[in-house]
Amino acid sequence: MAATLEVKYYNSFWLKKIKTITNQGSDSNSAQFTVTAQNGAEITISPSFNIQNAGVGTEVIINHGINDQFKGYILELSLNVNRFILNKVPSPPIDLISNELVFGPIVNFDKVPKIYTGTNGDWFVEEARIRGGYNNTSVDFGVKAYVVDENPRGEIRNNALIYSGIYNSRTGINNTNQFSIGEEITKSVDPANGSIQKLYAEDTNLIIFQEDKVSRALIDKDAIYSAEGGGTVTTSNLVIGTIQPYGGEYGISTEPESFAVYGYRKYFTDRKRNAVLRLSMDGIEEISRYGMTDFFRDSLSSLSSNSKVVGGYDLHTKKYDVSLLSLGQFVEVGNTKQSYSTLSFDESVKGWTSFYTYDPDFVASLKNKFYSFKAGGIYEHYNNNGGYSTFYNVPNNSSVTFIFNPNASMVKAFKTVNYEGSSGWEATAISTDQDTGVPIGEYVAVNNLTSLQNQLFVNQFINKEDKYFANINNNTIQQTGAVIYGNSMTGVKGFFNTVTMSLVGSNATASQKELFAVSTEYVESSY
Repeated sequence: MAATLEVKYYNSFWLKKIKTITNQGSDSNSAQFTVTAQNGAEITISPSFNIQNAGVGTEVIINHGINDQFKGYILELSLNVNRFILNKVPSPPIDLISNELVFGPIVNFDKVPKIYTGTNGDWFVEEARIRGGYNNTSVDFGVKAYVVDENPRGEIRNNALIYSGIYNSRTGINNTNQFSIGEEITKSVDPANGSIQKLYAEDTNLIIFQEDKVSRALIDKDAIYSAEGGGTVTTSNLVIGTIQPYGGEYGISTEPESFAVYGYRKYFTDRKRNAVLRLSMDGIEEISRYGMTDFFRDSLSSLSSNSKVVGGYDLHTKKYDVSLLSLGQFVEVGNTKQSYSTLSFDESVKGWTSFYTYDPDFVASLKNKFYSFKAGGIYEHYNNNGGYSTFYNVPNNSSVTFIFNPNASMVKAFKTVNYEGSSGWEATAISTDQDTGVPIGEYVAVNNLTSLQNQLFVNQFINKEDKYFANINNNTIQQTGAVIYGNSMTGVKGFFNTVTMSLVGSNATASQKELFAVSTEYVESSY
């Protein structure tokens, strides 16, 4: 029966046993040492000794002054410095440090002797190449518990993964600080797709988000491919198996903060391609194409290099919220310009449903509650403690913008604006491609004849059968040659009419306001 054996490579060591130890002498037969103490006094060594017999541990006699003599032995021999450890401190005392006397220049000393500090029968490492390969890194002489790189260098591999040993809290095993070089603990992705920005573990797969590509790596299993190209997943002892890219040239750019997940759907943005993406069971889909292609194309491409994109999933409303923080630039949202734009995507309608007037640093959901972080504070949304339409303790107005364009090829005169919903709504902006209408204020209840008379001369909504109606007064400047035009006319002329309905002040924050429908009345017109 045939068997498959896995071959592992180990470091190779060639040992050599020294039979006799010979001191390697110098070319000079003798050497005279001149010593200068730290206090400037000269010290000589007497007698001169044969350098060929000298070595570490050789005893010498040091004369200091006329009658002062003491013994020492050689601690170290080097090219420029000889060091002695003294047996006794001389008298008068010499300025020494820890009873060590450092010698000055060597006289008549051609080369330093090479001394073997071993005994007969010692073993020495003669070959210690890692894996025994030619020109590979060599292990230094001496006993080593691990292979030590004498010249460690940091290396940044932004397209590679590495993993350590396991951690098991039940058994107390903690090998997270062990990175065995004898095993395959690294895995690299294509560097042409940029650096790895985000990792997400899903079941038994690891999703890898690069700047220009999204891939998945098999965990604890591998893929075997046949000659025809078919793949079969099999178990393996590899922690990170085969890396399989998703279809489409999409990545997460450098905005891992835009990532959000709910169920099997993952949301993120790709600034380089001006797209907001969703990764689900059927692959990657560009959800910014649902009516917002132009907006994201202009907004993402205009972001500066120090700007950021923050995303998160709102469990309360089941929507993906994304905020484009321009950081010094301005983007146009509705009729206003601001340094951010926050909006949400709803899977139930497959569209972008609303803009928001808050710019978070980070967003997250927990137990059906939605939180945002701003300037070190945590804020819970939808609790209404600070009032409706209030973010970070700052009240905001709310608005909805409609575009009326029936019979697109016909010039029309838009006469009225009507809506169904709660009281308090105002038509703060009315305009066509030709004329501009006077804004219409909120409905004011009529209590007596005087209030009714005053209301007839004010441009406000009128309540009739639980619906609100208002005429559009023309605000266009009198045109030359026109018999009756401008502010003496009712209605605005144009192909389409843009109306913004708003809640202003206390109407926006005091209570919940609903808006069910907005309509207009128009007649055919001509220039």
